[in-house]
Parts: sequence; structure tokens; C-alpha cells
Amino acid sequence: MTPLLVALGAAAGAALRYALGQRLDGRWHHGTLAANTVASLVLGACAGWAVDGAALALVGTGFCGGLSTYSSLAVQTRDLGVRRGAAYALTTVVLGLGACAVGYLLAQA
Repeated sequence: MTPLLVALGAAAGAALRYALGQRLDGRWHHGTLAANTVASLVLGACAGWAVDGAALALVGTGFCGGLSTYSSLAVQTRDLGVRRGAAYALTTVVLGLGACAVGYLLAQA
């Protein structure tokens, strides 16, 4: 059952990532940035709520795994060049960590 839950969550996350990319990706790759930030927020909330078992497989591993994308981040960082790429990578990491912390704290409230 767990692999099916992961697959279902990943399908939803990947579809949302694609939609965000289509709407927001341009010169600065805001779709990928938004997808990674939202995935971090949701995963932080999962940690704050101590989600486990089937729910974690569906939401944490599946949805957040399908929504977030390291490969696009790496390619887009390279494509932006040294300065803009470094700024983009740093922004992604800072926003991701911040969103995860916010998700965790909101879940604890």
C-alpha cells in the first residue's frame, strides 16, 4: 500500500510543480523556487505534526518529493551564470529552510 500512496502523492506534487513552472518560470525561474519553497513548508508542517506512516508516505515522501526538484534547481543555477546562479541557489536554500521552520512552527501552534 505504501508504494501506491507515494506514487499518488508524487503524481499530485509533480503536476503542481509543472503548473507552477508553466505559470511562473521565466528569466528567474520563479516556478521552481515556488515549488521548492512550498514543498519545504509542507514538509516542515508534517514534521511539526509528527506525521508518520501512510500520511507521511502520501504527503511527505510522495507529494513533497514530487513537488520539489533539485535537478531543475541545479540546471537553472548553472544557466543563470556565476553571480545570478549563486544568488538564486542561496535564495532557494534560505527560503526553503525558512519555509520549513515556518511550517513546523505553525503546526506546533
